[in-house]
Amino acid sequence: MSDVLKRDRRVDPATTAFLGLTPQQTLDAVEATGLRCTNVCVQLNSFENRVYQIELHDGSPLVVKLYRPGRWSAAQIREEHQFLNALAQVDVCVCDVIELPKGGTLSQSGPLMLALFARQGGRAPEEVTMAMSARLGAMVARIHQVGVELPVEHRVALNADRLDDTLDWLLDQGALPADLVDRYVETAREIAAVLDERLTQVPRHAIHGDLHLGNLILRRDILHVLDFDDMMIGPACQDLWLLLPGRDEHTLRLRTAFLHGYRQFRDFDTRWLNLIEPLRGYRYVTYAAWLSRRWHDPMFPHTWPNFGTQKWWQKATQDLEDVLAHLDAPVVPDQIDDWAEEGSDLWDWGESR
Repeated sequence: MSDVLKRDRRVDPATTAFLGLTPQQTLDAVEATGLRCTNVCVQLNSFENRVYQIELHDGSPLVVKLYRPGRWSAAQIREEHQFLNALAQVDVCVCDVIELPKGGTLSQSGPLMLALFARQGGRAPEEVTMAMSARLGAMVARIHQVGVELPVEHRVALNADRLDDTLDWLLDQGALPADLVDRYVETAREIAAVLDERLTQVPRHAIHGDLHLGNLILRRDILHVLDFDDMMIGPACQDLWLLLPGRDEHTLRLRTAFLHGYRQFRDFDTRWLNLIEPLRGYRYVTYAAWLSRRWHDPMFPHTWPNFGTQKWWQKATQDLEDVLAHLDAPVVPDQIDDWAEEGSDLWDWGESR
């Protein structure tokens, strides 16, 4: 473990309250909004926030999300909620944010902010076939149709400056082993420069930002999208490559199906796919910084016990160098097969929820 992770990191009172949150405090915070709850309060899987399934007095289930303090402002969270509401209005299947009895969708409980959402049960997609990839493309395009029109002033932008700032933070913290600093930083700076160049001619708008398969469920065979917590201003490609991150030939074929579905609703210039590798490098660096920033939360060292070790940073450095080596690798296959017989139903509409 690196020395930076051994240091005593003091946290502010709001973070102390967040880390010590109990089910009873959660129920009290919900009831302060004007709702009545039973004693049901089951913690759900979430590293960044605290998320619980609760039960109202009439027996109906809801999900309460208490936001980690210091990450998003109230204005940024409200833009997340506005995005969700706009998507629901055009029948994109999301977890609806609930209007609170006292008005609005965001409540303050002491130092913590919370929101309530409809509970969405379902199962994760088991396999991404060509037909499923086309459905994913259509769904992402419909999200982006809304994102293009959404007025967003407060959310972060995905750009090279943010990557450089994250690197500066890691350096200031002394997070990297001394013998790897130069390799890691020089490689990441090269990736940032390529990202900056390739973003120049690419449109950016509100996107999901963290759209991997773990943030999707199938409910009655309809795709639902979860967790818009990382909503940002960025390129459309960010919401493609996380769903189809591989470099193998099969993944390249899946991308052609994704683009087929996407283009039923919106244009997607194939040249934008040259962002995949620099975006991969961006995610590697921001992921390392995220773990380092959250190390004061006991959940993180318990889940990632090897983070911060020499071996971990060695692998992280090699991963970045691998990105650099693949910056001009193929992103779609040379030949596109006819796969229409696998299915062409691209519709995942909200009325089927």
